[in-house]
Amino acid sequence: MDPTRRFWTAASAGALLAGLGALFARPELIVGAAGVGALILARQYAFLRALQRFDDDLTVTVATPERHVRRDERSEVTLSVDLAAGTPLPATVTASLPVTAGAVDPAERTVRLAPGDDSGATTFAVEWPVVGRASAPAPTVAVTDAFGLFRESFRRGPETTIQVEPRQPRNVHVGEGGDAASATFGGHRSDRYGEGIDPAELRQYAPGDSISDIDWKATARLAYPHVREYEVETDRRTVLVVDHRGRLAAGPDGETKFDYLREVALTVASAAERATDPLGLYTVGDDGLTTELRPSTAGQRYQDVRTRLHDLAPTGGAGRPHTSARGAMGARRAAAVLADDDSAFARTLRPYLDERAGYVRRMDDDPLFETTRTYLDRLGGGHWVLLFTDDSDRTRLRETIRLARANDNNVVCFLAPSVLFESGGLSDLDDAYDRYADFESFRRDLAGMDRVTAYEVGPGERLSALLADGRRERRGQRQ
Repeated sequence: MDPTRRFWTAASAGALLAGLGALFARPELIVGAAGVGALILARQYAFLRALQRFDDDLTVTVATPERHVRRDERSEVTLSVDLAAGTPLPATVTASLPVTAGAVDPAERTVRLAPGDDSGATTFAVEWPVVGRASAPAPTVAVTDAFGLFRESFRRGPETTIQVEPRQPRNVHVGEGGDAASATFGGHRSDRYGEGIDPAELRQYAPGDSISDIDWKATARLAYPHVREYEVETDRRTVLVVDHRGRLAAGPDGETKFDYLREVALTVASAAERATDPLGLYTVGDDGLTTELRPSTAGQRYQDVRTRLHDLAPTGGAGRPHTSARGAMGARRAAAVLADDDSAFARTLRPYLDERAGYVRRMDDDPLFETTRTYLDRLGGGHWVLLFTDDSDRTRLRETIRLARANDNNVVCFLAPSVLFESGGLSDLDDAYDRYADFESFRRDLAGMDRVTAYEVGPGERLSALLADGRRERRGQRQ
C-alpha cells in the first residue's frame, strides 16, 4: 500500500497543527492534529478492509481469438473485469503487453471501475512485428481509497502467450487437378529384390537359391520350400532446382508463388535429411544461376540448403532482389556517386550497394533452361530432379524438363498456376475456371512424359473455391 500526494498533504497539515500547538501552547491545535491523524488511520483501516473484499471478488480475463499470428498482423485482445458485488473502491485494470508487441495507448487497454460497478471490458488491437514467442504478464490492477489517500497496485489474471510466426503461406496445396497428393522422399523402394529389411514377396524355392534365404515357417505351412525376398532400399540422390525470378513474386505479401514453392522445397529438404539422401540445390534468378550446391550428405549440407532457401527472394531483373523501383534507383545513384570515391567511408559503404544476389554464372538465354543444360549434365545420371517454378513460359519449361530427364533422371515438377496468384484473378470465376482447366491440361501433358511427375502448388482455399464454383456452374449448364 502506497500513500498518495493527498495523504502527504493531510499528514503535513496534521504535523503543522501539532507544531503550531506546541509552539504557541494552543491545546486546540494539538487536538486538531490528533484528529487528522485519527482520520488517516481510520481511512487506512477502511481501505484495507475494502481492498480485501475487492480482491476476493475480482476476476480478470484476457481473451485473444488466436494464439498463433503472423508477423506484422494485428490481432484483437479483450480485457474483461468482473466482480461478484459492485466494487467498493475506484479501480483501473490495465492489460500488459510483451516488450516485442507494437505500442498501444494505455487508455485503450485500461478498464476503469467507479464505486458500485460490477464489470467492465475493453478491446484493443495489437500488432506483432517480431517473430517468436511473446509473453505478457498478468494485467495490473490499481486501486485507490474513496478519499484518495492510499493506493495499491498488484497483478491479477492470466499471463498471455502469443506465438508470432514468420509470414508464410498457409494451407499449402500440393496435388493434381485439385486433389491433394503426397510424395515421400525418404527410404525408397527400388523395385529390386535382395538383402533388406522390408519383406517383398514369398516364392517357391528354385535351384540356385541360397538355403539361408528359405523361410522355414512358410515352408512348414505350405509343405514345400519357399524363399522370402526383401526390398532393397537405396538412397535417392535429390537435386532441387528452384526458380526465384521476378515473375515468382506474383501474389500477396507472404503468399507469393515463390513463397508456396519454397515451403514445398523446405519440406523436401527436411525429408531428404531424415532419409540421409544426398541433397543438392541450384537456384535461378533473372540473370542466371545464384546457387550451386552439388548433391552431398556431408557436413552441413542440409542446413546449408535450408538456409539458402530461407534467404532467397524473387529477383527483380539485373540481379537485384524484387523491390521497389525507388529503392533500386536510390541504390544505383548512391553506387554511382561512390564509384570513384577512394575514401575509407566509400570503401566501407560500397559493398552494401552492390547487387545482393550474387551470381555463380550469368546467362543471356533462359536461365532455367541453361542451368539445366549446363549443370545437371555434369552430375551424371540416376538423379531425382525436383523443379520448382510456374507456368508462365510453358514452351521453355517443357524443353527444360526434357533436358532434366536425360541420363535416366526422374523429374518431379512443382508448378504454381498463375491464375491462382494474379490480383483480381478470380473476379471472373468462369474465366478463371477455364484458365485453370487449361493449366491442368498442361500439367497432365507434362505428367504424361516418361519419368516425369507434375504437381500443382498453391493456396488450397483459393483452389477449392475456384473448383467448387466452376463445377457447380457446369452442372447448372447441363441441367
